[in-house]
Amino acid sequence: MEFFQEWDDTETETETTTTTTTVKKTSTKTTTTTMTTPAKLYGKDLSQYDDIDVDELLNKLTAEEVNILAKEVDPDDTFLPPSQRTSYECDKDPTGPLNRKQLIEHINKEALETPDRPEAQPYVAGVVRGKKWIPPPPSQTIQDADEKIAVDLGDEYEQALSTATQEEIIDLAAILGFHSMMNQDQYHASLLNKGQPVGMGWDGITKASKPKIFPVDPPNMTDTEESIRRVEDDDSKLIDLNWNNIKNIGDEKFDRLFAALANNTHLETLSLVNTGLHDRHAEKLAQVVEQNNTLRVLNVETNFISPQGVVRLVKALLKKCSIEEFRATNQRSQVLGNKIEMEITQLIEKNPTILRLGLHLEYNDARHRIATHLQRNIDTKRREVRARYQITLGKLGEKLKIVQTA
Repeated sequence: MEFFQEWDDTETETETTTTTTTVKKTSTKTTTTTMTTPAKLYGKDLSQYDDIDVDELLNKLTAEEVNILAKEVDPDDTFLPPSQRTSYECDKDPTGPLNRKQLIEHINKEALETPDRPEAQPYVAGVVRGKKWIPPPPSQTIQDADEKIAVDLGDEYEQALSTATQEEIIDLAAILGFHSMMNQDQYHASLLNKGQPVGMGWDGITKASKPKIFPVDPPNMTDTEESIRRVEDDDSKLIDLNWNNIKNIGDEKFDRLFAALANNTHLETLSLVNTGLHDRHAEKLAQVVEQNNTLRVLNVETNFISPQGVVRLVKALLKKCSIEEFRATNQRSQVLGNKIEMEITQLIEKNPTILRLGLHLEYNDARHRIATHLQRNIDTKRREVRARYQITLGKLGEKLKIVQTA
């Protein structure tokens, strides 16, 4: 069945205070309803102005009247720019281009030269000026809700609770599901069946345990220039270099450090945590890792390295296979993605020397495969150390026999 809708084009007579409804039935037995409501402004009917020629009225206005009429606009009209929605217009000519520095100096000067408003009553410490605000008393409903509700438990339960010890009351609270009302010390003590000290039993149910205050870590006072010079000189005593949490390290210092690391033969641990490393630094660091043979631990956590930069560093570990621990968590992108994690997993599985990896992996497959491979490398390392230890013991035994026979 098809439906056709027709609108009544006939003229409808309306009054100011009434609404006329016209109903017409079509051949398909559908009903069309047309409602006509006269437009009003401040309670007056605007239909009497329909036959007036607006252009003719505008031609009769003077320039001043047209300007006044143009200012009467709707401030909420989004079709007009904000500069045209306001009735304020500045008739003064500009004195020149805007000078922000001079404007701020003028504002500060006016603020300093303008005297403060005199106070009717001078300020005196401890004296309240004016009327002190007193909060109104709470309503009767709130007072009734705050009152304690007395529950009659009966003589038997009252006697049992009055003679119960603190340990028994804590166990009863755990049975009834009130363990969330106890603090952590009380809860663990009830589980371990330990006695409660004074103030930590049922009477101390609303008392929180005091937080432990740990001293603030001192700032890293490592001299970057001195450490770079020692790396360049291949200082044999410099085995661990820690630049953690040092702010505002320039690119020039990073370039010098990475260039010196390429030929260094003594540095084993490099920590660059929270130093503002980006992908450009990660690329240069990866090139250094591919050339250095002595570096064992590399830590670049809490920086701005992208997932592709992390993959580049992991790939660089395969060149010399000397690094045993690599950490790169808490970077710019917390989630690496399935593709990146699988690529890192394949690279780690090809590395026979990596023993520890600090990366946040989201997928179980990547975590399981990497954990299995790291455990395999650890077992291999343990067997090698044990073999070397047995060889050393054998050599010492031979030397002892030689000494004894001599």
